[in-house]
Amino acid sequence: MNKPIAAYGLIGDTHSNALICDAGSIDWLCWPRHDSPALFTRLLDAGSGGHAAIRFDGLASVGRRYIPGTNILETSFAGDAGAATLTDLMPVHPPSTEQDDGPDGFVQSRLLRRVTCDSGRARGELRLSLTPDFGRARATFTAHDDGIDVRVPNLDLHAHGSHPLRVEGQSIVMRFDLAAGEAAFLALACDGVPDVCPTRTLDDAENDIRHTAAYWQRWCGNLKYEGRYRDAMERSALVLKALTYSPTGGIVAAATTSLPEAVPGNRNFDYRYSWVRDASFTVTAFCNLGQHREAEEYIRFLRNADGTKGRELHLLYPVDGEIPPETELDHLPGWRGVGPVRIGNAASDQHQYDLFGEFMVALLCYVAATDFDPPPRIAKGLVEAITTIADRALGHRHDKDHGIWEFRDRMEHFQYTKAMIWVALDRACRLAEGLGGFDPTKVAEWRDAATEIRAEYERETWSESRQAYVQSYDCNELDASVLRTALFDALDPRSPRVASTLRAIERELSMGDLTWRYRMPDGLEGDEGTFTACAFWRVGVMAELGEKAEAQALYERLLARGNDLGLFAEEIDPHTGEHLGNFPQAFTHMAIINHGIRLETALARGQG
Repeated sequence: MNKPIAAYGLIGDTHSNALICDAGSIDWLCWPRHDSPALFTRLLDAGSGGHAAIRFDGLASVGRRYIPGTNILETSFAGDAGAATLTDLMPVHPPSTEQDDGPDGFVQSRLLRRVTCDSGRARGELRLSLTPDFGRARATFTAHDDGIDVRVPNLDLHAHGSHPLRVEGQSIVMRFDLAAGEAAFLALACDGVPDVCPTRTLDDAENDIRHTAAYWQRWCGNLKYEGRYRDAMERSALVLKALTYSPTGGIVAAATTSLPEAVPGNRNFDYRYSWVRDASFTVTAFCNLGQHREAEEYIRFLRNADGTKGRELHLLYPVDGEIPPETELDHLPGWRGVGPVRIGNAASDQHQYDLFGEFMVALLCYVAATDFDPPPRIAKGLVEAITTIADRALGHRHDKDHGIWEFRDRMEHFQYTKAMIWVALDRACRLAEGLGGFDPTKVAEWRDAATEIRAEYERETWSESRQAYVQSYDCNELDASVLRTALFDALDPRSPRVASTLRAIERELSMGDLTWRYRMPDGLEGDEGTFTACAFWRVGVMAELGEKAEAQALYERLLARGNDLGLFAEEIDPHTGEHLGNFPQAFTHMAIINHGIRLETALARGQG
């Protein structure tokens, strides 16, 4: 039986991530990149999936925490025999000098587990059970005096330990017996990575922990936030940073693939890629926290990934390379047996025209943070790119698309898409005003078209019967994405109609604090959970409407829905409170940051 999704914690090194359950088992690891084939697959195959387990004689897990300001996870164990702490990390060493471009730390491409006996006696074993390439391949092992070499498809690994290692089938096992104050470690590394400092001794392990803690804590120390929600902001920022692929600046939507959004159902998708739609929230979140470097890196990623100055901007991108065709892995049963397990994502072939607005929001947020004087590597060709993207948005103003929710069974004139086309043109005009160098005739064309488009979608999506803005021109269904358009000022967030829409969504799409995206057939199986980001959008709209006390109470109740480490999946089952969908979800953590700051800004206005 799989552990609950909320039972997991995340560690990462800005190249890849691992998920560790509350009993100390690493059940998910894609290596050496976020979107690489999985080496540990127990998350999706409870019976025979690979994992990195720890077993104590007479001790059981009793708690866990992150070392403050880091992505280093500590799990505590206790029993009659004594007490011990397991420390898990993927080492990152700080650079000797501040770098302006590319990674801001030296990634070691290693997984390190250190066990420390805190009192009494700690006996047990650490085990690495490998299922390379999502379990479709086998590993070969070569033991020698310096550890064990491991060969898996397209990857050479090396295992070191403080105690003797042995091979058992497809596993590496290390037995330990520690007195109080003693420690042991087991490290797994990708060979052939430049500038790696291998973990060969306990002193090396201690240095790795010290350097990695210094890297994360220095990064967190640069967060420009001193409000009442520091813990939530810091943890959400650390999640976003861990989901970054530092060589390119891309950020994946989640660390996992195919964790189900409905049980039972077939709503299982691969989120280990970077969506342009997330750009607006990603860059805004980093800018809101004063992390302009990360915002710039993501803008750099989008520019480099496209390479056409907006002419062929796509919906989503891999962090580097290409997205594979969507494929189902029939040999993996899925989390709790809910399949299919998919790699790749067919949404890459969809038509979604809101992406132009998302890109422009991100760009304006970053450029404004530079006082409209971006560095040359961003400024080069910027006027051409903005013009191209604005013209592309305008060119699709009359077209149907698959929408923000990536419907696989239909295309419509979605309110969200039309509003985001308005956003693209509005932000293009603002960028033109701030940067200069634009064709004034072109800017006037965008401004006039934006006025016409806004009048059209406000007219076509207002429902007198629902007293709300609805999902599309061709239906009368409610959709929580309308709230997000108000947060972009594509609807007046303080208007009576937006207030009425919020009330309708609370009545018909919400159960208490939680909110569904929509409640209508969509061609997929099963009843999905509530979409957590939508609930935070409610907070944002309530704050804009002046409902500050209610917004604050809702925000704090939503924060309490995170797991014990402050992490959120994509969705929550409103009946059980169980987390559903891929984990941890960047979109949710972006919403925590952006709407927490929006809320505090509204509260500060009230005090003024």
